Amino acid sequence: MTIVRPYGDTTGDGMVQLSFTLPIPHDKRAEGAAVQLANKMGMDPALLVHAKPMGDEFTFFVVYGRVNHLVDTEQVQVVERDFPLLSAKEVNATIKRRLRRRLSVVGACIGTDAHTVGIDAILNLKGIAGEKGLEYYSELSVTNMGAQVSVPDLVETARERKADAVLVSQVVTQRDAHLQNTRAMSAAFREALPAGKRPLLIVGGPRFDELMAAELGVDRIFTRGTTPREVASYLVHAITGSTS
Repeated sequence: MTIVRPYGDTTGDGMVQLSFTLPIPHDKRAEGAAVQLANKMGMDPALLVHAKPMGDEFTFFVVYGRVNHLVDTEQVQVVERDFPLLSAKEVNATIKRRLRRRLSVVGACIGTDAHTVGIDAILNLKGIAGEKGLEYYSELSVTNMGAQVSVPDLVETARERKADAVLVSQVVTQRDAHLQNTRAMSAAFREALPAGKRPLLIVGGPRFDELMAAELGVDRIFTRGTTPREVASYLVHAITGSTS
């Protein structure tokens, strides 16, 4: 069964919940505007279940209602994991056997992005979700440049450390800042280093689309829920060519 519709109270009822903010003060007219917006988006009927002022000029809404749209799961495009998920021991052993040196990784948040939670979760020893970060892997040499790193500084550090891979985290997405920064980063590496000398370029963040890697000029995009083990396994797969 590949054709599905949303489930709310009963199977196939098409009920969904939608939250959004309008730039208007909270009053009856604002609540009516929220319902009207939901109707125009295809929710019919639309029930306003929550409204809360966000300062003097904004209101946050939650609307519950029915939509008639169907989804064909066979038409959904995703990036499937095409590499084996390895243990830390397997990662270290493969790097040692294939590279015969430590694999160099440089990570940073670029531009004005000061949100280091994502990059730290992947790189720092403490890791996330019960998994140790890349600093835990004995055969990985990790340089965490932190936040608000300029693209020229990132390129220069990657060159100095002879980076095999560059990991960039982008959380700030206003006006597509994450996309602009990523394009600028990939362009800078293409200009600074010949094709055979460029490190693997990897970006991650909650608002990226995994299908945009080629368009943004990077080798891989990781989104929310990614763990250090996944990143380490990908590095081994992409850099050493190992499948086990």
